[in-house]
Formats: sequence, C-alpha cells, structure tokens
Amino acid sequence: MEPNVFDKVHDVDLKKTMEQSYIDYAMSVISARALPDARDGLKPVQRRVLYSMIELNNGPDKPHRKCARIVGDTMGKYHPHGDSSIYGALVNLAQDWSTRYTLVDGHGNFGSVDGDGAAAMRYTEARLSRISMEMLADINKDTVDFVPNFDDTEKEPVVLPSRFPNLLVNGASGIAVGMATNIPPHNLREVIGAVVRMIDNRVNEDRDTSLEEIMEIIKGPDFPTGATILGKRGIEEAYRTGRAKIKVRAVTNIETMANGKSRIIVTELPYMVNKARLIEKIADLVKEKKIDGITYIGDESNREGMRINIELRRDVNANVILNQLLKHTQLQDTFGVIMLALVNNQPKILNLHQMLDVYLAHQEDVIRRRTQYDLNKAEERAHILQGLLIALDHIDEVIRIIRGSANVAEAKNQLMDRFGLSDAQAQAIVDMRLRALTGLEREKLESEYKELLAKIEELKAILADEKKLLTVIKEEIQIIADKYGDDRRTSIGYDDDMCMEDLIPDEDTVIAMTHLGYIKRMDVDNFKSQNRGGKGIKGMQTIEDDYIEDLLMTTNHHHMMFFTNQGRVYRLKAYEIPEAGRTARGTAIINLLQLQPEEQITAIIPMRQFNNDNYLFMATKKGMVKKTPMVEYEHVRKNGLQAIVLKEGDELIEVKATDDTQDIFLVTRKGMCIRFHETDVRVTGRVSMGVIGMRFDDDDEVIGMQKEDQGDTLLVVSENGMGKRTFISEFNAQNRGGKGVLCYKITEKTGSLVGAKLVNDGREIMLITTEGIIIRMSVDDISIIGRNTSGVKLMSIEQNSDIKVASIAKVRESVTKDSNVYDEEHYEDENDSDLDTEEGNEADSGNEEQ
Repeated sequence: MEPNVFDKVHDVDLKKTMEQSYIDYAMSVISARALPDARDGLKPVQRRVLYSMIELNNGPDKPHRKCARIVGDTMGKYHPHGDSSIYGALVNLAQDWSTRYTLVDGHGNFGSVDGDGAAAMRYTEARLSRISMEMLADINKDTVDFVPNFDDTEKEPVVLPSRFPNLLVNGASGIAVGMATNIPPHNLREVIGAVVRMIDNRVNEDRDTSLEEIMEIIKGPDFPTGATILGKRGIEEAYRTGRAKIKVRAVTNIETMANGKSRIIVTELPYMVNKARLIEKIADLVKEKKIDGITYIGDESNREGMRINIELRRDVNANVILNQLLKHTQLQDTFGVIMLALVNNQPKILNLHQMLDVYLAHQEDVIRRRTQYDLNKAEERAHILQGLLIALDHIDEVIRIIRGSANVAEAKNQLMDRFGLSDAQAQAIVDMRLRALTGLEREKLESEYKELLAKIEELKAILADEKKLLTVIKEEIQIIADKYGDDRRTSIGYDDDMCMEDLIPDEDTVIAMTHLGYIKRMDVDNFKSQNRGGKGIKGMQTIEDDYIEDLLMTTNHHHMMFFTNQGRVYRLKAYEIPEAGRTARGTAIINLLQLQPEEQITAIIPMRQFNNDNYLFMATKKGMVKKTPMVEYEHVRKNGLQAIVLKEGDELIEVKATDDTQDIFLVTRKGMCIRFHETDVRVTGRVSMGVIGMRFDDDDEVIGMQKEDQGDTLLVVSENGMGKRTFISEFNAQNRGGKGVLCYKITEKTGSLVGAKLVNDGREIMLITTEGIIIRMSVDDISIIGRNTSGVKLMSIEQNSDIKVASIAKVRESVTKDSNVYDEEHYEDENDSDLDTEEGNEADSGNEEQ
C-alpha cells in the first residue's frame, strides 16, 4: 500500500452526496431514458435503434438483417446500456398489437398478444418499415442537430425529423423517477387532419385553432387492438388537462347456438390486455364460484383475428354473465392518460393543443432548415454552372489559357484573373470534359441553370414567407396521411353513467325488429310508396325463417317499452338501439336486453312520459285483457319487470296506450272480431292477470288488438296477400267476454289472418313478408266491402311459394318531439308506424298485372 494513500481520501457529507447523486441519476433517467421527446415521440433508445438501422442501410426495400447486428451497432455506437433494453425497444416497435403504426418490420417470432416473448435476437431479423422512413426523411439535409455520442467517436441526432406526429400517433409509455408517462395512440388521418386545420386557420384566417375545433377532428385514442372507449368525458378531460382515466371495454357479442345455449364471443380486447392471462382469470373466477354459469372457455383466435368463446349454461342470462365478466376481469379496463413529454429537455404535462403546437413548430424548423440546405446546394450548383457557361462562351480562349499553363494552379489563376471567376468555378472549368463542348451538352447546362434559378427563387420565397412554409408542411403531411392512413379501430360508445341525451339530437327515427329478434334504428326516408299489387323493396336483410315483425316511428329520446310474450317489460331509449342501413340485418335484441330463456318481444310502445291519467291496455293470445295506469311502468329495472300475470300456455300479444275513452277491437286468426268499450275492463295493478276480453274456439287465437280512434275502417290481411277494409260501424259494440262476429271469410286461397289495423283514408300501409320484403301502398287503393268477404289481392304471392305475408304496419305522418305517447295522432302500437309519407307514388311497372 502506498504510504500516502490516505492523503487522497476526502471527508464528505454522505447525506448531501446521496442527494446530489440521486438527483443526477433521476435527471438522467428522465431526460435520457424513460420519457419521449415531444417533437418526435421517441425515447432515446428508440431513436438510436432507428438511426442505427438507417446507417446500416436497413431500409424497407432492403433484406431483413439479424436483430443481433442491429442491437450490437446501437449499443456500440450510441446506447451504452444493456442489450436487453435495446432489443426490447426494437421488438416493441415491431409488434402491431403494441404499436399503432409499426416503425420496424420484424421477421420471425416477435411475441404475441398472449404475452409470449420474442425469440432471441440471434434468431429474429428486422428492417425499417415504410412509415419509419418518414421519421428519418431528410435527416442528411441538416434538418436536425447532431451531438457527439458517449465516447465522442460518432455523431447522433438529438431528435428525428419525424414528418408525422409520432407522439400522438403511436403514443408512449414509460416510468421515470417520480413521474411516468402514458400517452395513448391515435389515428394517423385524424391527427394529420387536425394539423391541417391548424395550418389552414393560420394561413387563411390568420388565427389560432381552438381545442374544440381539434377535438371535432380527433375523436379519441385509436388503439391497435380496437375495443370500445366508454364515453367522451375522459377523452375531453385528457385533451384539456393532459391527465384523465378512460374506460375501455372489449368488443363482445352474444350468440345463440344450435342447441339453444348462449355464448359470449370476444373479438377485441382493451389495449395491453394479455389474452392468455384474461382467459386464466375467467377460469379462476369460475373455479372460485364467483361467476356461475360458464361451461366452456376457448381461445379460437387465428390469423383472421381474435375470438374468445365463452359458452354458458342454458338456464343463465348471458347479459348477466357478461356484466359480471366486465366487472371482475380486464374485459373492461381503465387507461390512465398521462401526457408527459420532454419539451426543451424538461418534462412537461401537455394538453392536445400543446402537443400539436410542439410538433408543428418542430416541422417548421425542419422544413426551414431543409429549404436552407437545398437553397445552399442550388446556389452552389448555379454558381458552378454560371462559370461553365462563361467558359463555353469563350471556349477558344479558355483552351489557349489551359494549354499555355505549366500546371493546374497556374491555369486556374489565369482563368480567375481573365474572366473574374471564383476558385470553385475555375476548378470546375479545368475539370470539364471535352464532351461538354458539344452543342447538346451546352443546351443541357443552360436548361439546368434556368431550372436552378427558378428553384432558388422558389426556395427563397418559402424562407421569406411563413405561410408558404406552412403550406409546404400541409401538402407533405397530407401525402403521408393518404399513403399510410387507415380507418379507426377503436369505437367510442356511451358510458353507463354519463348523460347521453345532451349529445344526441331528438330527431324522428324508425325502429324495425324481426321475428327472430334483430332490431335496428333507421332514417325515416328509407321506403318509397308503391301502388297496390307491387312487389315492394327490400326493407331488411333477413335470414331463413326471419322477417320484419315490428316497424314504428318515434324520436331518439323516447322510452322504448319492450313487452314480451312471457308478460315482462324492458326499457331502452330509442338512441340506445344501434343505427343501421335499410338492408342491414340489425343487432340481436338479446345484446341490448337481458331477456330470459325463450322470451320474445311481442309489443313495442314508445313513451315520452308516464302519468296516472293514461293506461296501458294489454291483450293475450287466449283472449285476456288488462288495463293498468302507465305510471306503474315508470321504473323498469335492467333485468325487466313483470307487466302481466299469464295463465299457463298463454302469451301477451299486444299492448296499447289508452285514455279510457276508446272502443277496443280484438281480431282472431280465424276471422272473428269483437268490439267493446275499455271502461268494461276495470283498472288493475301491474302484477295482475286481467279479465276475459273474448271467447273463441280452442284452435283459434287473438292476432290483433286495435282502438277506435285509430281509424274508421278495419283493415285485415291474410297470409296469402289478400285483404280488405270494412267500416267499423258494421261492428256493434257488445260486452267484453263474447265471441264477437265474423269479420273475414277464411278460404284455402286466402289462408289465415295475420294482421288487423284500423285505418283512415289518405293513409298508407306496409305489408311485410316472411322474406323481409316490404310493399308500401295507399289505404285508398284497398276496397271497402262487407264483413263476410275475403277481399282483394294486395300483394303478389307466387303460387306454391313458402313466402307468406307476416305482418302489416301503418304509415303515419311525422311526429312532433313534444307529443305524448297516448296522443293517437302521433303514436299507436308496435305495428302502427308513424313514417313520413313521400310526395307522389312510384308505381312498379306491371303492378296492375300482378
């Protein structure tokens, strides 16, 4: 040991040393490891990986290279840390379920959404993706600053040019010291669209863009795994403050299997949810009896997409199980937004507007520096061409000077003195080849010189005018959006606890539902009027044995009361029914309501308000009727409410809104009809059976119930397309409980009755077949004849065809938004559609022949 070794020991304050050392460490982690730069959205390790790959000429048009080579170059030149962190960053950039727009094109095993790790770097290969070339574009044109690497042997970029807003587009996540960032990815088209709006406002209107304008274009995060964001409240908070929590829910669908059981199919998961661990968690919940009713869980995912199959017992409600899964598993997850990034090498929480401002300022700097670089190069070349053209104008003298000179230096000096050339021009002249003396070469030089002068003028104009510079940015990023943009993967739904009505216009809408329980919401102007006997248009895409059964008009804010054959009632707002096109199949009602097994919707009533002065009048298949105040149905639970008590084998078939002043008509399948006043039916509570409304033979049943004020003629239609109208005055009122009178003559040609409506002249009706075909016709075209008749052909049904008329719907004038449910000028029952009648009638060719 050296005798003076202790002379080199210094006493220090350990507390102060630890504090200072930890601060230095923390700042290093914050600024050089864990947080992305707000300009290019990259952490240092990611930036170094991409720069190493471009230095290796590892572009998208070149073969893949071993990841070990890329990691080695990155570590040896720029990133003196562990190779695992470098490889991890490279792998993450290549995973399409982690990165919205992958910056690395991986070849080999790069892991999976199940949490499987990537293969060792000696096995995998990679190259830059096409969109990553936009991150590195023009990096060799002095567009960004370079600094020495860790050992001062190389130069590395401080930031990449990043021609698209990568921080928002691909997001970022990282844990630093005392802080963390978690920025969600977004859709490229939307983000670039917002930048274009900002540029347009500055160029055309000389104003800043508000955050509200930006949020009109950027709808919300767009995760690579899709899923659904619940509500806009979290999104708006994140965009305004830089911090928020966003609920994300898996995309699920409830299907009915051939054996009658239900299954839940999961096709999209929330961002960063591990599929394998999710399935394991569900299995644990089943084992622990926290969720009862799941019989099978299977991962049926393949190259076509994700599919998790959760099969249920026959006796359980699929919606209840789904809600339990959403509550106890990551089928519904929370994404904590922390929009923290480095601005001027300092961590800062940014809102959406600030992020785009930083990006746009960076692009202005990049384009300005690139333009200056191009201008310098153009001026240098123009200067050389100017000298060459001078030499060509005096070529004989130039040749004489060069031939008479002892060496190149003397020739250059004489040329510079004689023609006033610069050293660079003189050098270019002495280097000029003899072929430049030809006329064609001279023309090329003159043409190039003129083009350069025009280019120089254009580049100077860009540098002198900020608006022109912004226009250049706009044009270039729009090309990127067109080239790499795609549709949104993540939808934005409604949060369970948010007020949706404030966001939804209270407009007229049409609700259509099929016999097998598919429902949708449509615009009112979807169907054209036709003459009697026409073949109709396609009103809905149906499957075999399915057809439209209910068609009505309401407004988006009305309560839709769904009454079932088992006597229960459920409730939705009209806007909660998914909107679809005229020919679309719609959504299974079981996905919207927690229906019980074997339960089917038999009546739909739109309601605006509930009160004691009006009633719901119900009729069952076996002829029972019941009258109950509306107010008793005001509070309907999500899992439904008992609306009427039924005898064994009986079913609820129709429900009407009444005011206790109407005559009621009941019509049976065998053509019988009874008319009685509703005051004959005493008011009973919600949980009651009612009284007998009509008696009939055992092989008959009630198919329709109507009220007196719905029309002055009774329209009846048979399954074979026959029908007629009869004045209601031909039906005398009698006491309830009787057998009624004949209202339609049943024959083999007509078939049984399928529908009965009270109608007025000037109205229109729709006939719906078992194949989903709709024909719309004027009531005036239907003959008015006596009770004991079969009527005329209303719709062409081919002989020996399985196609039958399934139901009829009335077409009414448009409702007003303030109308009450019991106002019969606006709303009736589930088949009494209030649709806007189009002007004029379009007759199908050959209708009369039909």
